[in-house]
Amino acid sequence: MKHETVRLAGKDADGYVIPLGPVNLVAVVTDAGMVGCGAFDVDALERFGYPAARVKPAGGASSIETVDDLLRGEIKGANRHARERGVAVGMTGREALGRL
Repeated sequence: MKHETVRLAGKDADGYVIPLGPVNLVAVVTDAGMVGCGAFDVDALERFGYPAARVKPAGGASSIETVDDLLRGEIKGANRHARERGVAVGMTGREALGRL
């Protein structure tokens, strides 16, 4: 697993990349929620009251492989708790993290 600090407006977050064979599991976690690649079940996290959203790759890429890919990616789904914090489909991963 690779960890990196992600600087957001006014705070830091933790970025994680976990290699899983031919793909990576990628997420950035703030003090109030997370944005992850499409492998995350944000609806399951909703049942725990945890704000979460997932991204799809930007620019025609086939997958999210790095934290930078996630930050540039486009939100394709968000649970109710993330939406209540202003996360919306279509914003970038970085924009969404700024609301978490």
